[in-house]
Amino acid sequence: MKLKDQRVLVCGAGGFIGGHLVNYLLNQGVNVVRAVDIKPLADWHQSSPQVENLVADLGELDACRRSTRHVDIVFQLAADMGGMGFIQNNKALCMLSVLINTHMLMASRDSGVQRFFYASSACVYNAEKQKNADVVPLKEEDAYPAMPEDGYGWEKLFSERMCRHFQEDFGLECRVARFHNVYGPYGTYDGGREKAPAAICRKVIEAKASGSNQIEIWGDGSQARSFTYIDDCLWGTLAILEGESSDPINLGSSELVTINQLVDIVQNIAGVTLERTYRLDAPRGVNGRNSDNTKILAYLQWEPSIPLYAGLTRTYEWIESQMMASVRP
Repeated sequence: MKLKDQRVLVCGAGGFIGGHLVNYLLNQGVNVVRAVDIKPLADWHQSSPQVENLVADLGELDACRRSTRHVDIVFQLAADMGGMGFIQNNKALCMLSVLINTHMLMASRDSGVQRFFYASSACVYNAEKQKNADVVPLKEEDAYPAMPEDGYGWEKLFSERMCRHFQEDFGLECRVARFHNVYGPYGTYDGGREKAPAAICRKVIEAKASGSNQIEIWGDGSQARSFTYIDDCLWGTLAILEGESSDPINLGSSELVTINQLVDIVQNIAGVTLERTYRLDAPRGVNGRNSDNTKILAYLQWEPSIPLYAGLTRTYEWIESQMMASVRP
């Protein structure tokens, strides 16, 4: 691993993926010198006493300069985001994350950072190619002509271009991965920012505990997605960071399921069968989105492969433990 002799900064370390990434890097023997997030430390999903945990607003250039001091590698995961409900109702907040990425690139350039990883999203893809649930898997070139998810997707696509031009104009080595619906334990499962796997796990646990035997599903349940377990995301992130290609690359599972099928899996894990109601006026996103992994297979001879059932089982068990702990006297 090339990172073992480098000093590493993780931005967005208080979030779901960022918290996992810090611990993963430490377990691999990487010298993580600093972890940064805007949230108070007590609100971080995970934190480690082995690193400098810095609370700062990376939308401000001075904070980015403090964060990148004496750092060789930057993992830029910081963003104001959440699940589909948050993204569709907070487009301006999502767009403001462009300040984080712009200032982090400027600070990294000025601080002599050797390599910059940017966590992009499958939301950059052209919406015209995602109208059907029986979707053709999305190739990297399908981001153009540009018609991404409004707000969040535009910000991600713009920031990808910023990375490209900072490499071309200033020599800052940038690597970009397009994450596809990453899920797992130690993440948000309530409050409005949770994504579909965590939200469905929570709803099934609530229905089972209350005996209501009912679950509300956003949309008609036919929307199709692929979901990437956190362990696959972490391995792929490091491999892409250490690789030589600066082109954006899909980092996602190609195991496609509908939301109804996702509910089926969680019900099976829980050992229940629930009556479903469909909220057709709720945010539902595009009708179909899946990851074409041709490029990552050719590049790394690897693709995300942890089965959805296995990843959801671990996620369900963690969320259930958290919810049960919160109701104990």
